[in-house]
Amino acid sequence: MIRVLVTGGAGFIGSHLCRVLLERGHAVIAADSLFSGRKRNILPLMSNPRFEFMRHDIIQPLFIECDQIYNLACPASPVHYQYNPIRTVKVNVLGTMNVLGLAKRCGARMLQASTSEVYGDPQVHPQPESYWGHVNPIGPRACYDEGKRIAETLCRDYHVGNGVDVCIARIFNTYGPHMALNDGRVVSNFLLQALRGEPITIYGDGSQTRSFCFVSDLVEGLIRLMECGERFEPVNLGNPEERTIREIAERIVSLTGSSSKLVEEPLPQDDPVRRKPDIRLAKQLLNWQPSVSLDDGLKETVADFQARVHGHEEW
Repeated sequence: MIRVLVTGGAGFIGSHLCRVLLERGHAVIAADSLFSGRKRNILPLMSNPRFEFMRHDIIQPLFIECDQIYNLACPASPVHYQYNPIRTVKVNVLGTMNVLGLAKRCGARMLQASTSEVYGDPQVHPQPESYWGHVNPIGPRACYDEGKRIAETLCRDYHVGNGVDVCIARIFNTYGPHMALNDGRVVSNFLLQALRGEPITIYGDGSQTRSFCFVSDLVEGLIRLMECGERFEPVNLGNPEERTIREIAERIVSLTGSSSKLVEEPLPQDDPVRRKPDIRLAKQLLNWQPSVSLDDGLKETVADFQARVHGHEEW
């Protein structure tokens, strides 16, 4: 039985990953500070004897035994990572160092959850792993963007200097059940506003693009990357179908039957104009590509949000 540590295990992606790992027969330890994660996400897993939850912030060292580590611990939405930007940097730097140190001690293989934000507002489209990015190091998003870039550097240095078996997943926009209602990202914002009949806020004219990957597809990609053997260089994981922000808003209004109207607000500083992954490496290396359509994924996400909004879930 493989013993797996998932940091950020009570978060949006982490909770889905924990469930799938348990279904595959592994023993799973979820560590989470519960800053942006929620216990409700992992409540269905608590009765499984192979599951354990630890309330822990990886800014502090963690001493356990494990065979694999998925390091997902970091607030990933602007609302959360900009709330305390210094702490966000600490999670990405001190936290990643602590998890890499644990992997070194245990001889565990570690997957570092990086992000498409390392590409910043890209000048190359779509973005391949070889692109170094276009990032503002002193902008409001820098605590996350540069924090994740430093985390990748640490992974490289521990791999080359200490022989740590590490791989890096650059995760593009992901959506699905368990997203925080107040996380400030596109799909969750639009869904919450639509279900409440509020105006749907579009920043800019809505022509900027994103590529949205359903969470089950992403989890499969993460597991395949973990299990693909020794591989250090980053791998993009995301859906290459590019959509405009306005298109997403209109689809959500249609799916929810909402009376909400679209309103435009000024574009936030350093907000990327286009974002689309080049996933040729993931196809070649992992035999992976997304399979859930946008409409199917949105329908499942709408149902989850409807249950929570009507149940008056606390944020």
